[in-house]
Amino acid sequence: MSHARKEYKDFMALTPDAYEVVRALGQVAGKAGMDKQLLELIKLRASQINGCAFCVQYHILEGEKLGVPTDKLNLVVVWREAPQFTARERAALAWTEALTLLSEGVSDEVYAQASAEFSEKELAYLTSAVASINVWNRFGAAFRWTPPERKPAVGAAAS
Repeated sequence: MSHARKEYKDFMALTPDAYEVVRALGQVAGKAGMDKQLLELIKLRASQINGCAFCVQYHILEGEKLGVPTDKLNLVVVWREAPQFTARERAALAWTEALTLLSEGVSDEVYAQASAEFSEKELAYLTSAVASINVWNRFGAAFRWTPPERKPAVGAAAS
């Protein structure tokens, strides 16, 4: 088991200017009207690819808060084989994978699929969301941030 080298709160305290810039970039797509459930799916998928335990757990919890179906959260890692995802979600997930695994490039097929589902403006905002989560993943994976704990539901009995 690996242990955190630094924690998320340490990043905020050590580099408040960098934290604010990355946080702001992470919010622009949602503020522009992009579907927040879709954004959580792409953030979760990039975080899985990048091996950022903090971000995987964080975006599962955020997705749950936004009402993303549990099956989608569980199956995003194998989205190509799971029927739960819409054509728009599939295009976004393919776009996310291409931009996260950038050394492999973005194929014309993936670009065409994304362009068929998203307007030029939406695709630019989707790209900003992918860029942002990849930045967060670099910090979280480098410093092995401890994943956030699930808070018990209000009124739930402790076991």
